[in-house]
Amino acid sequence: MPSKRRVINDPVFGFINIPNEFIYDIIQHPYLQRLNRIRQLGVTSFVYPGAQHTRFHHSIGAMYLMNEALKNLKEKGHDISNEEYNGALAAILLHDVGHGPFSHILEHTLVKNIRHEEISLLLMHQLNEEWNGKLQTAIAIFTDTYPKHFLHQLVSGQLDVDRLDYLRRDSFFTGVNEGNIGSARIIKMMDVRNDHLVIDSKGIYSIENFLLSRRLMYWQVYLHKTAVAAEKMLINTLTRAKELATQGEKLFASPSLSYFLEKNITHADFENKGEALHHFVDLDDNDIWSALKVWASHPDKVLSLLSNGMVNRKLFKIEITAKKQRASKVEEFVKKYESKYNLSEHEARYLISHDVITTNMYSEEEESIDILYNDGSIKDISLASDMLNPELLSKKIGKYYFAYLRD
Repeated sequence: MPSKRRVINDPVFGFINIPNEFIYDIIQHPYLQRLNRIRQLGVTSFVYPGAQHTRFHHSIGAMYLMNEALKNLKEKGHDISNEEYNGALAAILLHDVGHGPFSHILEHTLVKNIRHEEISLLLMHQLNEEWNGKLQTAIAIFTDTYPKHFLHQLVSGQLDVDRLDYLRRDSFFTGVNEGNIGSARIIKMMDVRNDHLVIDSKGIYSIENFLLSRRLMYWQVYLHKTAVAAEKMLINTLTRAKELATQGEKLFASPSLSYFLEKNITHADFENKGEALHHFVDLDDNDIWSALKVWASHPDKVLSLLSNGMVNRKLFKIEITAKKQRASKVEEFVKKYESKYNLSEHEARYLISHDVITTNMYSEEEESIDILYNDGSIKDISLASDMLNPELLSKKIGKYYFAYLRD
């Protein structure tokens, strides 16, 4: 039998070896190949045209960093069996298979009350059944039920390989240099104490840079005001489409998109591993774009205005402020749209969006990033850093936005 080993030429990390046939088979599976058709940054390409990379790119990059981290920990004397090695690689490869088109937008519109991590886990269980239990270790690592907790931290934590990849990758493809963290050095500084990941004190500056870069990337890329405006516009578009579909309007859509537009899907529908999960894995960005192009000429004024805006980049205008918008200002815009487009109050509200956007650099609610000193002592980064103020480090920063259809 010919070997299934392959090498992928990645623009961020160079040549990435696929270590064995088990990992190659995961990469080849339709669940992972679907991620080739989902952009990593959703609508952010409206701001940064180079942001065309996919969730598949990201998953491969995260696998590479996981491989590097595991090799480093083994070199430092930590026992990691082949089964654990493959389990950790599989867990990080599959961590994003539960993402729908346009990242988190689907979670606010067509699929509610179920997070993408939960769908990822359901798909991992389904794949595990197909493969007669070969993913059992990966699932245990992913759900933090495996005895070695540090393996879960590498998959999901405040310094996991997921974040280490997406900051580097998103920085590369957007051209925003502030996200270009020293991932290789951070991984070299990783160690394990009492079953928890720690960072050697020599790497503290790399961690400080990582946390600052994450904050800068959030405000410059992930929460860039134009990206927020596009995201809110798409959410309103899909919400309007779903409202029309549930009222009996037959909208142009792929079979899987129609399924989610016409039905109110619950958490239980996904857990049954029936139609909901089947249609979900058939959805990608192409379903949404194809629908938007047709909806742009739909007789419903709200749907056509919003869809045309998405297709032709006539996005919501957006204002970011420190204080919440006056209710009277919101009502002024509602009245204006009612009159201009002959809409009801309910319909006019689809042409605006207002709320708060928040982020923090470091969450005190999650496991800490721990710094290991030569004397064996361990400190939380918020206490170990001379540069980062502990209160500012964990402070949640909020900004209010008011987005509305351009005249």
